[in-house]
Amino acid sequence: MKKFIICRFYKKKLEKQNSQIYPGKIGKKIYKKISKKAWNKWTKEQTKIINEKKLNTLKKKDRKKIEKYMINFLFNKKSIFNN
Repeated sequence: MKKFIICRFYKKKLEKQNSQIYPGKIGKKIYKKISKKAWNKWTKEQTKIINEKKLNTLKKKDRKKIEKYMINFLFNKKSIFNN
């Protein structure tokens, strides 16, 4: 049975994540407030960011940058490509 939430990204009722997909406090916030659809949009955006900025996901510094982009994108609806 599908569960729904009011997605903070799209500001409407959409399907909820099946489980927490990101660790920690921010992961809990994403699980409670971000829909599957919004998360899928983020994963596409993330790929663009990693390639455009030439980030290495094995480096902690780069993972922190990606996390900042993710928070900004999901909760403030800003893309680095819209600037």
